[in-house]
Amino acid sequence: MNMDVIYEDAYCICVTKPNDVVVHHAYHSRNVVHEKSLLQLLEEDLGSKFYPVHRLDRRTSGIILLTKGTQYVSEFQKLFTDNKIQKTYYGVVRGHAPESKIIDSPVKGKDSNVYKDAETLLECVKTTIQNIPVKPYDTSRYSLVKLTPKTGRLHQLRIHMNKISNPLIGDGKYGDKNHNAMYETNFGWTNLFLHAKSLEFVHPFTKEKLNLISDFPENWKALFKEFEW
Repeated sequence: MNMDVIYEDAYCICVTKPNDVVVHHAYHSRNVVHEKSLLQLLEEDLGSKFYPVHRLDRRTSGIILLTKGTQYVSEFQKLFTDNKIQKTYYGVVRGHAPESKIIDSPVKGKDSNVYKDAETLLECVKTTIQNIPVKPYDTSRYSLVKLTPKTGRLHQLRIHMNKISNPLIGDGKYGDKNHNAMYETNFGWTNLFLHAKSLEFVHPFTKEKLNLISDFPENWKALFKEFEW
């Protein structure tokens, strides 16, 4: 697999993580071991080891930042912990989403009963009505949304979109199974339609201001064409 390298310098590299690829195989993970992780794919493709600064869900595609040495990880991670990096995602959701909305709703951590504050800024970019019935309606409505998380909780965007009744298409856990099935039956799309589009930050070592953008996957481009977006 040829990896899409968005940016590279002496300290870090930014690539587009494909959908349905784990960043790395965790110890005692339930992940299937024969499926190569992003770190394994990068080492095969580029011949070097890299160290992830943040995470992306297995099913989420898009931009991810990695360093070229363990000694650089903490400085890049501080960008995230100090809210000095702007992350932008795009999602395709069920229904017509609000024109704009701040979703301020706590999110529970994985395997934990502790809820943590979580905030997401939503902007609706495009809408469509498709003449394809999905129970209980004769037509189906969808929106393209831009999502800017102000916090970085596990599954935050997926949970927040479900909370406002605009779940992400292709989300098997928080989504709508009838609409997910329609996408697979009519278009052959089974991926989660959540894409990490960009990272904007000041490089901690070079002090250069960067706005790094990840291209949409092919299924997204096919959807844009189908929905005339």
